[in-house]
Formats: sequence, structure tokens, C-alpha cells
Amino acid sequence: MMDGQVEVLKRLKKEYGGFETALDYKTPLQLLVATILSAQCTDARVNIVTKSLFKRYKSAKDFANARQSALEKDVKSTGFYRNKAKNIRLACRMIVEDYDGKVPDSMAELVRLPGVARKTANIVLNHAFNKVEGIAVDTHAKRLSYRMGWTENTSPEKIEQDLMNSIPKRWWKHANSLLVMHGRQACNARKPKCSQCVVEDLCPKNGVERKG
Repeated sequence: MMDGQVEVLKRLKKEYGGFETALDYKTPLQLLVATILSAQCTDARVNIVTKSLFKRYKSAKDFANARQSALEKDVKSTGFYRNKAKNIRLACRMIVEDYDGKVPDSMAELVRLPGVARKTANIVLNHAFNKVEGIAVDTHAKRLSYRMGWTENTSPEKIEQDLMNSIPKRWWKHANSLLVMHGRQACNARKPKCSQCVVEDLCPKNGVERKG
């Protein structure tokens, strides 16, 4: 299994190249906020919102002191805006009070923050701090991991453990980015482009409707 997964990742790397997140950011705080906003929202929409958001709120203290109603209005188009605004404010309050205004750089500390589960923490660690403690499991990684037979679990936490147990650590940092790019370009949710897929011969196509 491990050899098969590495071959998949190698082909995806050759096909798509880079590993950077599609979210626009300059600081760990900006990436944290953008990743919270990206839940059930496209990265393109998040980038539109954060372009003005990061001009208005420049520090964790700014977010922590923001009025709930004002922040809700600023992030409304990302969906689930009340909860996202609440979590951003509370997370930034904890960052100010417990971490001197700086985003912590460990998994144990990041997942203490409101609204931050392992997926968000992994993305922040990987891209903002160049640290690897796990594999981010978002909707793309969840879907592709099942389709390619890498997991039979449905919870992100269990899927992450399956991936960490079967993918060499040198690939952990890049696995999510590659799966996301492939999920967007070819292996989409409703009509995967199997005939155009660079790993079609390695995929059991679990859950894909077979024709003929």
C-alpha cells in the first residue's frame, strides 16, 4: 500500500507541481484566519474577503477587540459567518492573552484555540512554520482517500491516522496540497474525470458510479 500511495503522490507532483496553499496570506495569523474562513467555502472567495479584511484587522488584538456584528458583516460571504466570526475573535483573544499576540507553532497549542481542529492546525504548521506534525484532511483529501482505497473511515481524525500510518513522513507536508489540486482539477465530487486522470490505473474508484 505504501508504495502505491507514494507512486500516486509522485505522479500528482509531476502533474501539478507546487505545494503552496491557494489561500493568500503574509503572516501566520493571516493564514490561521483564512483557514478558519475556508471551511465550507472556496479559497477564491476567502481571498476576496481577506483582501480587505487584513487591511482592517492587522493583529490578533484587532480581531480580539472587534465587535461580533462588525466581524460577521466582514466575513458574511464565506458562509457560516456567525460561528466563524465568533471563533476568530475567541481564538485571537487566547492568542493575545496566552501567547503574547503571536500564533503558537505546535499542534498541541493550536488545537486549544477555538475553531481550530487538526486540519487547520496542520495547514498553519506546514505553510506558516514549515513544521510537519500530521496531514491536513479537508473535503478533497477525505473524498480522494476513500476513492483510492487509502481509508474506510469517515472522520477526518481517523482518516489522518490512516494516512500517517501508510504514507512516508517525507510526503506528509505535501499530501494535502496534491490531493486538493487533484480533487479540483480531475477527481471532483460528482463527475470525476477518470479518463483524464494521471493515476487512473492505480485507483479502485471506490464510490464512483460505474457505467456499462
